[in-house]
Amino acid sequence: MAKIGYIKVLIIDNHPLFIMGLSSLLENNSKFNIIGTTENYSDALKIAEKEKPTLVLTEIRLGKENGLEFIQKLKSINPETAILIISILDERFYSERILKLGAKGYILKTESADIIMEAINTVLDNKVYLSENERERIFHSAAENNGKDLNGDWTTSMQTLSNRELQIISLIAKGFGTTEIAAMLKLSAKTIDTHKEHIKSKLHCNTAHELRQQAIEWANHSGNL
Repeated sequence: MAKIGYIKVLIIDNHPLFIMGLSSLLENNSKFNIIGTTENYSDALKIAEKEKPTLVLTEIRLGKENGLEFIQKLKSINPETAILIISILDERFYSERILKLGAKGYILKTESADIIMEAINTVLDNKVYLSENERERIFHSAAENNGKDLNGDWTTSMQTLSNRELQIISLIAKGFGTTEIAAMLKLSAKTIDTHKEHIKSKLHCNTAHELRQQAIEWANHSGNL
């Protein structure tokens, strides 16, 4: 049961040891009250609807589950909840997306406990938290690529993909074909093929082989393999 006046925290991650470590870190500060921990987004949404957490700390990808869709659903349930992504995945490919969806920050799990606490306190102050390198990258990307051809920078081109297209390219990188992806996402094979054509166009790929190679390269860089 949540304590009145405390910051109610929900933690979501598929590594129990990480949940234990993060819980221990927060429990050292009397202002936090952990109202739930879970390893999947479905249970997280049920907890969030019932407990109305002040703060949600979550990984951006849990197996086949899509963290971007989770953020959208969570914000529709609890618009005031502050969301901080704590992930092993490269922030370059997700930071702008999660901010647009309503999350307040992104930090890597490899950061020190002090830095993670700094990120937590920043988003609780209703401010955005990103690493200094990521803030600079976004600033320079906006300044240098606004209205320009993105062909020379595939990392920037990746930012043009929709959330669904990003989900599909991550599955392509894992070796899944059209039929398998369609079944996983509960879409038609024709719809997946249409998405693939849009992705090829945005990433300047001429063939399905080029698309797969680009997908694998992105996955290796971002930690999605």
